[in-house]
Amino acid sequence: MELVEKMLGGDERALSRLITLVERDTPDAPQIMKEICHRTGRAYCIGVTGPPGSGKSTLVDRLTATVREKGLTVGIIAVDPTSPFSGGAVLGDRIRMQQHYLDSGVFIRSMATRGSLGGLPETARRVIKLLDAFGRDIIIVETVGVGQTELDIIEAADTVVVVLYPGGGDAIQTMKAGLMEIADLFVVNKADRPGADQVVVELESMLMLNPKEAVWRTPVLTTEALNNVGVTELYEEIGKHREMLESTSQLAARRREHLKNELIRAIEQGVSRRISKLMIHDDHLIAIADKVGKGEVDPYYTAKQILNDEEMLKGWLVTLRK
Repeated sequence: MELVEKMLGGDERALSRLITLVERDTPDAPQIMKEICHRTGRAYCIGVTGPPGSGKSTLVDRLTATVREKGLTVGIIAVDPTSPFSGGAVLGDRIRMQQHYLDSGVFIRSMATRGSLGGLPETARRVIKLLDAFGRDIIIVETVGVGQTELDIIEAADTVVVVLYPGGGDAIQTMKAGLMEIADLFVVNKADRPGADQVVVELESMLMLNPKEAVWRTPVLTTEALNNVGVTELYEEIGKHREMLESTSQLAARRREHLKNELIRAIEQGVSRRISKLMIHDDHLIAIADKVGKGEVDPYYTAKQILNDEEMLKGWLVTLRK
């Protein structure tokens, strides 16, 4: 594909067009991903997540500047809320990162959540691979403001940074079942505000009660992103986490697991779309769905019967291939 060749040759416009094709899930998207597969796996992906108002965008902006000082290139995926009018991203994050627009070593792409409840759009992982194939050294993914169940970032990033801030009320308590468990590093941003020390103490207490891994003690760092305080220390700590993952072979294991899960999701999505078409065209399935809709049969028991009916499934497979 000519567009892929141009992108692999360093053409940013080609990269932008490919991202658009992948985001829209066009018929060309699978071929695009196939052609770049052998050029991925070299970039290191940092996920930055946390509740709204924690200063993630400003922190990503400062972290990007730090990475660039090291001579490394950066790709940024900034996930914004979806516009209710256009369906695209509300470009708040890109506005905050204006200082990097003229830097050829930084590529910024805003993405809308498009109905995803996990903090990342479904196509974000593909865009990460495109940036990887393009040759970015570090890829930073900033999720939309998330709560305790929006945890897609753990399936996309090598290191997950959870950003909190003082004044968030009982946010720590409510996140114990979610963000508390996926963090590789905690950052208490806006540390110049009253109550920052208390947030740090609470986090460290919880981490002592629930240590994540024997080989990695999740650190709690403080930053003032607006004043560029503590950002260098954050980048150094990310580097230490990367070294730990590489030295213990956990990085390769994580990435293998991510790819397996991605395969499962891709199959599920493809099957779901095709079954939705069958619900319109297959008379037998239409009749079954009609009975379920009338409450004559239970949907879960009926689904089990369908999955156990090998002849029916074989017939559907033939239809789905068309």
